Amino acid sequence: MKAPAILFVFVAAMCLLFGGCAQTGVPLPPSLVLPKPPSDLRAARKGSFVTLTWSEPTLTTDRETVRSIGPTQVCRAVKADMTACGNPVGTAAAPLMPTGKSSGKSGAKKKPTPESYIDTIPSNLESDSPNAELTYAVEVLNRNGRSAGLSNLVQIPAIRTLAPPSDLAAELTDDGVVLTWTNAAGPFLAEAASTESASASASSVQLQFRLRIYRRDEGTGKDSVAGEVPLTAGPARFLDAIEWEKTYLYRITFVSVITRPSGEIQIEGDDSAPLRVVAHDVFPPSVPAGIEAVYSGEGQKPFVDLIWAPVASADLAGYNVYRSEGNGAAVKVNSELVKGPSYRDTTVSSGKTYSYSVSAVDVRGNESARSEAASESVP
Repeated sequence: MKAPAILFVFVAAMCLLFGGCAQTGVPLPPSLVLPKPPSDLRAARKGSFVTLTWSEPTLTTDRETVRSIGPTQVCRAVKADMTACGNPVGTAAAPLMPTGKSSGKSGAKKKPTPESYIDTIPSNLESDSPNAELTYAVEVLNRNGRSAGLSNLVQIPAIRTLAPPSDLAAELTDDGVVLTWTNAAGPFLAEAASTESASASASSVQLQFRLRIYRRDEGTGKDSVAGEVPLTAGPARFLDAIEWEKTYLYRITFVSVITRPSGEIQIEGDDSAPLRVVAHDVFPPSVPAGIEAVYSGEGQKPFVDLIWAPVASADLAGYNVYRSEGNGAAVKVNSELVKGPSYRDTTVSSGKTYSYSVSAVDVRGNESARSEAASESVP
């Protein structure tokens, strides 16, 4: 074997023995360990508060697992083309625990940890124009205070929201809960009306206001929209048909509705103070009407048939029938509630005159007043 060949075999053997030989090429720059900017930033506004949510980065810009990150700067601008954070309006603290740890040999990553921040819009940035917007982004820093840039940008309308009425009141009726309040007149509605008129004439972007009523079931903690009403000056009223024997918390808020060619955007204002209502049913059904009494029984045991108009009540359980003789007191003659609007009295005696009246009873035992009396004589 020639010397060059022997040398080649020797070098190859040494490479195998000691784990390989170095490759030549352009050296790679050291990693800056920059967290990859979030791409799922979202924003939701209520009143003057904007809640931002995003996912904590799990990878660096070099596609390496993030072991630790620094704080996150919150960025806000009045223009849509934000390219740098400038002076951040707030800072979200750095996570306490490292992120992005792999689990097992599969290399599967943990789900990104959700982060959030609530920003308060200064009053001088709120606008009467439905076209005005604020732009938000976040910038995640590493432990050395450096970042790979801004997250995705999100826009929120900067429309001024209306303060809720302060005199929300409630009254229980047999139909449900009646809510009342007063919408401020004068400058309050004049400004809203002028804003709507200006937006309608200036562009295809429209602005309207409405009032939304929320109901919370105190037992379940579940919120639901009881209804919405248009914005009008002066006293306002809303009837909420509820389930009895429950406790509810009511609140109302004004909603600014921006209609654009791309769709509708709704911005809620602040809520009114909650109003607690205990919906205990103490309301009886309507008094039965149209009672008639008819004797029958020729050639058989005598009886008196009673009929009356049915009571239209969703929670009606039945009726009670009362009878009196002469000037005597009325006595209930049925042992159980009468389910339908009729009754046959078979306990009558010949030669007597009877007076009958009927009351209605609901499922909670509330009993109406008695109907007008109907009299009948038994021969």
